[in-house]
Amino acid sequence: MYLHKPFLLILSLSILTGACGSMQPVFESNEIPLNKTTQATLWVQNAAEYTAITTQTYNTAQRMFPLSLEDSFWTASLNQEENENHLSLPPAIILDIDETVLDNSPFQARMIKQDKTFNMEDWNAWCNEANADAVPGAVEFTNYAAKNGVVIFYISNRSYEVESATRKNLIEQGFPVADSIDTIMSNGEEPGWNSSKIQRRKLVEENFRLLMAFGDDLNDFFPAKGITQEARAALVEEHSNKFGRMWFVFPNPVYGSWEDALFDFKEDLSENERTSILKDRLNSKNK
Repeated sequence: MYLHKPFLLILSLSILTGACGSMQPVFESNEIPLNKTTQATLWVQNAAEYTAITTQTYNTAQRMFPLSLEDSFWTASLNQEENENHLSLPPAIILDIDETVLDNSPFQARMIKQDKTFNMEDWNAWCNEANADAVPGAVEFTNYAAKNGVVIFYISNRSYEVESATRKNLIEQGFPVADSIDTIMSNGEEPGWNSSKIQRRKLVEENFRLLMAFGDDLNDFFPAKGITQEARAALVEEHSNKFGRMWFVFPNPVYGSWEDALFDFKEDLSENERTSILKDRLNSKNK
C-alpha cells in the first residue's frame, strides 16, 4: 500500500552510518543521492532474500488455501467472526496492490536518482505508465485461487483517477481481474472510501466469505491508523494466530504507516524532536 504522505524527516548520515555530512550534499553526475530509502530500495530490487520471502508467503497461502475453502466456518474477517452470516456466502480473497501484488520499487529508484521525495504528481504519472512488475509469487497464487472459484478483490489506496491504468497493469501482468463486478476498489472511488479501507472491506464482507487477506501494512488487516507503536504491537500479538494462516503480510522497508507510528502520528514535531525520538527507538540494549 503506497501511503500518499512522505516521510518528513531525512536522517543525517551520522545517525544511519556514523559518517559525517548532510544527507543532501552537492552530487557529481555519477553519484547517487543518499536518500533515506536508498538502502531499502536496493534490497527490494537486488536481494534474493526479498524474492524468497514473497514467494514463501504466497506458497504458504496456497498450502492453507484448501482448508480455508473447505471449512465453511473459516473467515479472515474480524467482523465475520462475530456472527455466522458468512457461512453461506461465496468465497473471496482481498489483496492490497502496491508492494503486495505490484512492485513499485522502480518509482522509488526514480525518486532517489532525481533527489525527490514522494509526491502525487510523480506517483500518479508512474501509475499511469502501467509498467509495474508483479511481486514474485503473486500471479501464480491469485490465478490458483481464481481457478478454484474464489473472487479476487484488490483494495488499493491508489487514487480512483489511476484505476484504469492500474487495471491495465494488473491484466498485463497476468492477474485475474473480474469483468462482471468491480473488484478493483480504489481510494475515493465512492463516498466513504478513504485510506483506512474500512468501508471497502466491509462491502466485500457483506457479500463474500473472506478466506484470506494480503498486504504490506497493518491497515490491510484491521484499523491501525493513528494508534501508537505499542498499540500496533499489541494488536499483532492479539491476532498472531491469523498471520501465516489467513493473513499474509509482506516486507516493506521503504515506506508505510510504521514510519508515522515511530512518532505516535504527531505531525507538529521539530526536526530535532524527530531525531531524538528516532535515536530513542534504536534499541541497543542500553549500551
